[in-house]
Parts: sequence; C-alpha cells; structure tokens
Amino acid sequence: MMLEQAARQLEALGNPTRLSIYRILVRAGAEGVPVGHIQEKLGIPASTLSHHCKRLIHTGLVSQERHGTTLICRTVYPAMEALLGFLSDECCVDGSLPPGVAMPQTLQDA
Repeated sequence: MMLEQAARQLEALGNPTRLSIYRILVRAGAEGVPVGHIQEKLGIPASTLSHHCKRLIHTGLVSQERHGTTLICRTVYPAMEALLGFLSDECCVDGSLPPGVAMPQTLQDA
C-alpha cells in the first residue's frame, strides 16, 4: 500500500461520523447495510450520511450497490486488511517491542 493512500484512508476514518459508519459496516459483514439503517442508527440527515459515505467510497474503504430501491453499503475488506497491514507489518523491525506488547501475528509467521 502506498503511503498516500493510507494517509487518505486514515484521514477519512479520523472523522467521528465516518468512523461510526465504518464500524457499523465492518460489524455487518459481507451482507452490508442499507443506508436507511445507518441513518436510523446514527440519527443523521440523509444528505450528511451521503456526504460521509461518498468520502469512504472515494478512499476505497466502502462500496455501494443498489438493490431495487435500496442502497446497500459494504466494507471493502481487502482495503481494510491492506490498511491494517500497512500499520502493523513492519512493527518494531528497527527495534524491540515495548514492554507488554505482543508481536503481531504477521511477524510471528515470518
């Protein structure tokens, strides 16, 4: 993953509303969530939700698909895994682990 892409994704997730949306979608799994459900759960106007969803889609973290009159949002799991890997793959390669911190599984398998 490129540094610039990771920075854009982290910046998008740095907004509390977008992070809340993303957490709802991650919890939902592969089925995704209708936008109406997200709106009800967060209690935000449709236009605000649309703005935040577009930002998450633009960064590649979320996808949308229309089913009839329902718009379904889903986490793009490969993008999430790439971002998490970007953050953890090189953990402590230039030094030692801080006390009480476990080595990430990806490094244990190396």
